[in-house]
Amino acid sequence: MGKRLQGKRAFVTGAGQGIGRAVALAFAEEGASVIAASRTRAKMEDLPRLQPAIEPVGLDVTDGAAVRDVVAAAGRVDILFNCAGWVHNGTILETSEEEWARSLDQNVTSMFHTIRAVLPGMIERGSGSIVNVASVASSITGVPSRAAYGASKAAVIGLTKAVARDVIHSGVRCNALCPGTTHSPSLESRIQASGDPEATRRQFVQRQPMGRLGTVEEMAAGALYLASDESAFTTGTVLVVDGGQTL
Repeated sequence: MGKRLQGKRAFVTGAGQGIGRAVALAFAEEGASVIAASRTRAKMEDLPRLQPAIEPVGLDVTDGAAVRDVVAAAGRVDILFNCAGWVHNGTILETSEEEWARSLDQNVTSMFHTIRAVLPGMIERGSGSIVNVASVASSITGVPSRAAYGASKAAVIGLTKAVARDVIHSGVRCNALCPGTTHSPSLESRIQASGDPEATRRQFVQRQPMGRLGTVEEMAAGALYLASDESAFTTGTVLVVDGGQTL
């Protein structure tokens, strides 16, 4: 069996750590040449040593002009994986206008920029796969203290379905990946920043019926399925990978 992404060119945002980094590595392992984008390029300096097919680029995905320039320089993009985002902790009464705006800007508007940049080329070639990272904390289910985050990730699902519908006759697909609680550097930093890290860690684990957190590699496996031709008859769908959190 050949590699699932052989000959494909992928653009991965949020590739500096966590799910985005795992996806960049998984895509390269499956034969894709990968543009790995992150606001902090230094986090990706080791990626080409691990997978020579990965090319790191520094990019603030909230900057529409910068996104257009970087995507244009990348050339053909067959797969777009939108992973860059930010988790705000707080109820709506604990969320400032600035935090609300940042949540929407980083989690949704960034995808507006990247999708608009890659879509014309995909439509012209008659093929392409876009995978947007949403979350079970969205229109899937409500999670405490995730007002801005949940609203932004619900918007990602809405955007995904709208794009899928608009381009359904073009050969381009658009799907959403909804992870449950996944152990990543971002989650670990939030755990450590809490008043009681061990109690906080137990709380995160306890809400997973399987009794453990997800891994970034498990999320990358879901992303690989949606990106590859194995899911050629799948568009506008929401793939939930959450260990039964939303059962």
